[in-house]
Amino acid sequence: MAKLPAIGQDHLFRKTYGGKKFYASTVVVYVLPDRHARFLQKAHPEKKRVNRVGITVTKKTGNAVVRNRVKRIIREAYRQLDSQMSIKTGMLVVISAREAATNSNTATVKKDILWALRKLEMIQIQNRSEQ
Repeated sequence: MAKLPAIGQDHLFRKTYGGKKFYASTVVVYVLPDRHARFLQKAHPEKKRVNRVGITVTKKTGNAVVRNRVKRIIREAYRQLDSQMSIKTGMLVVISAREAATNSNTATVKKDILWALRKLEMIQIQNRSEQ
């Protein structure tokens, strides 16, 4: 199971909240170009550009058990999308859970994240000749 490159600093979360955003029923997705993407690319073992991903769940959502479950669902949904789709790289992506995410499963959250990424123009369309 590959670990997602994470946003580790609070100031990056705050900057990303000022970028493009899209509201879905279970999540809100914020996207901002990562200014340090090329430095991270040099440090990456395969020299690939990656997205740094942050997941937030507020205390309004529920207790610690519920919040951790929602984070696991969101993390797995994004991981599946990243392996199946061609998502633009070199971005800061923050996925914030809404209260509807507490009663949702991975498939529902995955559908909402995919819809949001499409609206934010994060899904790269491949040419038919390349396939």
